[in-house]
Amino acid sequence: MAETEHITVADTSAGPGGTEDPGLSVDIPVVELLTGRGFITGKSGSGKSNTASVVAEKLLDNGFGLLIVDIDGEYYGLKEEYEILHVGGDEECDIQVTEEHAGKIASLALEQNVPIILDVSSFLDEEEAEALLTAVARQLFAKAKKQKQPFLMLVEECHEWIPEKGGMGEVGKMLIKIGKRGRKHGLGIVGISQRPADVKKDYITQCDWLVWHRLTWNNDTKVVGRILDNNYADAVEDLDDGEAFMMTDWAEQVRRVQFHRKQTFDAGATPGLDDFERPELKSVSDDLVSELETISEEKQATENRIKELREELDKKNSRIAELETELQDARDLQRMAEQFTEALVGHVEGYNPGRTAQEEMRRQRERFSEPSEDGTDGVQTDATSGGGFGDAFSAFSDDGVAMNGGSDDGVATNGSAPAANGASANGASANGASTNGTATSGHAEDDGDADAALAAAMAAVEDEESADDPADGDATDRPAVVADVVADLAEMSDKTLRMLAYYREHGPGTPLNAQFSAGGDGDRTAAYARNRTLRLRGLVEHVGRGKYDYRLRALVSEESDETLDESTVEDYATRIERDVLDGHGEA
Repeated sequence: MAETEHITVADTSAGPGGTEDPGLSVDIPVVELLTGRGFITGKSGSGKSNTASVVAEKLLDNGFGLLIVDIDGEYYGLKEEYEILHVGGDEECDIQVTEEHAGKIASLALEQNVPIILDVSSFLDEEEAEALLTAVARQLFAKAKKQKQPFLMLVEECHEWIPEKGGMGEVGKMLIKIGKRGRKHGLGIVGISQRPADVKKDYITQCDWLVWHRLTWNNDTKVVGRILDNNYADAVEDLDDGEAFMMTDWAEQVRRVQFHRKQTFDAGATPGLDDFERPELKSVSDDLVSELETISEEKQATENRIKELREELDKKNSRIAELETELQDARDLQRMAEQFTEALVGHVEGYNPGRTAQEEMRRQRERFSEPSEDGTDGVQTDATSGGGFGDAFSAFSDDGVAMNGGSDDGVATNGSAPAANGASANGASANGASTNGTATSGHAEDDGDADAALAAAMAAVEDEESADDPADGDATDRPAVVADVVADLAEMSDKTLRMLAYYREHGPGTPLNAQFSAGGDGDRTAAYARNRTLRLRGLVEHVGRGKYDYRLRALVSEESDETLDESTVEDYATRIERDVLDGHGEA
């Protein structure tokens, strides 16, 4: 690195605002330039980019480090004379970079003193360009704190990053941070803009040196008048190309100067009619590029792997959707098969409302009435002692029918208690008519005939219900769909019925909550097993987020042999709920 303390960038010029003889050299202290805050402004074509390039050339001539944020792709001409690393988003750059390269770019700039052009002009996605610039600025600030090496960052069109009005993004916040705190770490910044009125004034007023090229827009000249003087605001409109008013803290005066013409290719010049000839550009070390290429290759490998995993995930999700569809189709077929089977049975044996329910009750009774190993009757007497048959006939014992022994209100199914309403469970008929033999003082002649006993008990209860509610008529006159659903419910345990009652009363809920309401514990397996019984029968349905909802009325409508109106469906469902669910509330 050259041991120079100043660089010469311009000569004094004559004209309004000039106080010195023309032709004097204008020097800038290198340390103030590298570590301070600067601002270069002027309308398009006034020479501001030329001034920035002259400053860059002088620093490069003396081996000082810098990074240029190029927003228009006009600084690559520096490569005509200097070995400078050109990174950006297209193939014209030495290497294409992204946010992932920010750390390495900062390391090359500060630790290896590699001059860099960060070209964001070719990024089609503005957010991608902003993310890259933010990451590089952040890395430069962090590394400068440790490196403590003078370094300059030039930022073109800074009004886009640190605007006077509107919200400021992460880029602007980071640049302002460098402007306020970078000096103590040796990190300087120069903002370049053609619209000073649009640049945040907090930045401009904190600058150590400012260069004002020709400005003609009223709002911009007002800024000159506020910061310099109204005399300069008038004179700035008539400056020649490359001419400017330069104000510095170290000189404590405003000087009218003519900046030198840059020596490298002017890539920012307005195209003319002549053929464009791109100059021979210097290449950078292969080692520098290879370090950045390694990052690109690692990123590409990561992206490829992510793409593969996403494709695999999409395939698995598609397969899951297919399996779910197949499962639902299978359930639909199973339900259709059950309905078809019931229809065939009804056709062959003849239509008899309530017959299906009676058959189910009989099969349930036979299964529970098989003698146990200790020789006792297998029929459970307590409606809450084990579900199944006892649950289905709990209403019978409440209405005066005792299932195995003494009766509550006088009706016996397998003993000698006197019958209620004149009906015995095994032999004596209701109202004095014999159903399976001769009644003697309320005692059944044949205690072993369980079928007759159960039928008589059911007939007695149904007669009693019919007497209480004439509108219902005999239980055997119930519509087939009502009898079928009642029969299904009769097979379910008391807790399962209480879970169904929970869904009826509370609406959508989880199986665990339903089981807790039914008096159960936190056993998920038991909860979902009982819930599955309700779901397979169509009494509840999954409504999302692990919750199930009551659908008795929909089930009645679906399983009826004829089309039912809403009033009839409601009437049937109410009968079922009264016969089975009422009384199965929360435990």
